[in-house]
Amino acid sequence: MAELLQKEEANPYRVRAYRRASATLAGLEEDIASIVQRGDVDSLPGIGKDLGGKIREYLDTGSIRAYEDLSTPLPEFTKQWLVLPGFSEPIIHDLYFRLGIHSLDDLEALASSHLLRTRPGITATTEELLDAIRSLRGGSQTD
Repeated sequence: MAELLQKEEANPYRVRAYRRASATLAGLEEDIASIVQRGDVDSLPGIGKDLGGKIREYLDTGSIRAYEDLSTPLPEFTKQWLVLPGFSEPIIHDLYFRLGIHSLDDLEALASSHLLRTRPGITATTEELLDAIRSLRGGSQTD
């Protein structure tokens, strides 16, 4: 998970937290399921509430939704969004999987709300973003 987060240019502290948690889990002498069953997973070094929840999710379902989202490639049509000012694959991945932005209409609505500009790396003005989205829409039939 740490490697995927690093590839997505996630917060370096978050990447380090996943690496510390991995080291903690690798060094356990007791089965993690037993620790979770006792309710002690959050007290392990480097395992807080969030990571403890992901461990419980994995034990309950056999997968972790956040990992699945990170490891799932973006649909081909989103590659056209790379021409938008300030956009990169990590930003597009976050918009698509975390925020549910799946079309140029969704993207335009987000830009119109001014929330897109709160994303690190997006330095264009709202009007520049809207113009770029409209321009992209004019040159493409795929949303």
